[in-house]
Amino acid sequence: MKTKPFRILLAAALMALSIPLSGVAEKNIPPVDKDFYPYAPSLIKWEKTSAEFTEPQTCAGCHPQKYEEWTNSMHALAFQDPIYQGELSAAIKAVGHDIARQCEGCHSSAAVVLGEIKGAGITGLSPLAMAGVSCDVCHSIKDHTHWQTPSHQPENGSMILSPGKEGPDGPVLTKYGPFSPDEECGMGFHECVTSPLHLTSELCASCHQVTHYETHTPLEATYTEWKTGPYAVQNIHCQDCHMVEIDTFKRSADAFIRPQRQEYHHYFNGANFLLYHLAELAAKKAGDEDLAANAHKKFEMSVARLQAAAEVEISPVYRQDKLAEIKVRVKNIRAGHNLPTSLTNIRQMWLEVTARDAKGALLMSSGSMDEQGKLSTDIRIFNSEGQNEGFHFAIDPWEIESFSSHNTIPPKGYRDVFYGLALPKGTPVTLEVKLRYRQADQKVAEKLLGLVPEDIHLDAIYGLKEIPILPVIDMVSKVVTINN
Repeated sequence: MKTKPFRILLAAALMALSIPLSGVAEKNIPPVDKDFYPYAPSLIKWEKTSAEFTEPQTCAGCHPQKYEEWTNSMHALAFQDPIYQGELSAAIKAVGHDIARQCEGCHSSAAVVLGEIKGAGITGLSPLAMAGVSCDVCHSIKDHTHWQTPSHQPENGSMILSPGKEGPDGPVLTKYGPFSPDEECGMGFHECVTSPLHLTSELCASCHQVTHYETHTPLEATYTEWKTGPYAVQNIHCQDCHMVEIDTFKRSADAFIRPQRQEYHHYFNGANFLLYHLAELAAKKAGDEDLAANAHKKFEMSVARLQAAAEVEISPVYRQDKLAEIKVRVKNIRAGHNLPTSLTNIRQMWLEVTARDAKGALLMSSGSMDEQGKLSTDIRIFNSEGQNEGFHFAIDPWEIESFSSHNTIPPKGYRDVFYGLALPKGTPVTLEVKLRYRQADQKVAEKLLGLVPEDIHLDAIYGLKEIPILPVIDMVSKVVTINN
């Protein structure tokens, strides 16, 4: 009897194990229906008619206060943000513009469906494109397709834009809003339609729930963090915290009381104080002091929100009647989502802790930052670690297919951090604890700002001759003395 060739035996064994001969199994990834989602990987939809989108400057004619509130907001700056533009430029170079359109679909939705944006940069773009998430983007949202996406949840701009309809005498502009309109609403310029969607987090979910363009791995899960937490159960939505003054935000978070109609404003204020800071620099560079004051007000609101979001408790831990450790409990007391949220592999929220004896001598230090903005290696940070298909560390959103860890703090939750500090009894110790926050690691920011397109000149627009050390906000600062 002849011996079968080895390759035949190997092939039979592989077939028995259902392993492809190539050694690489095909990914079982939910497909995107490109007939249903023609702008994929952006999952935005457009009910196309002859009705055009409206520039925000036009809206200002009848809604000056709302326009002033929107100006310099995160929505208004979403497309011009230089860090976003740097990331967009990197994405286009890495995976092509067809993939990077996923980002543009939320950062300048109307311009994407109109085909105006061809890549990174701002040259030659209309005011509508430059306006990012403009008035007409939000108020043209007719519905969503959250449950029809590949992940069957909100993701990557899964909203339906419908700026108007065909009328008997031509196009009729249609604007959707949360409250019943009065008889004068629209002043003949547009129709007003009551939209219960505009009072819910599902409106925001389309763009604040971002997944990988191919695997649909959640990259930014702000909506899910809210949905699975106590704020959703108590009927407190995104608008109830981000479209109100600071005191109203605190009431929404503390007492779970929804704002009244007159308490809502178009601030869309959040934690990105860096972008407000850059907007203020740009306004001053342009010589517009009113615009600079507008940006500075929003910067102050952002800082106030950060400083209202968390608390820190400091407790000694004893073993055998001796101080052994210091426990620092960081509590998320007012953010309806995790702290931090959004790009949690980029955002940096960390503890800086120092301990000194009665004479002021340093006993322990953790989480310090040097003059170049580099954090110490012993840092206790609240973030996520992204990884690629091969389980290797990854930071770019087009590479991250999973996460090795999540160490963010859920709404109304906490994280305990321990610091070893063994001292003999009778030795008092003074502890200074800071919960600190910045938008990104210094090197990451330098890389992205170094990749901005040539038409976004940091010196000409912002007066930045070199990339500065990123500003840091102390969300909490506390000093306690433990009489051991």
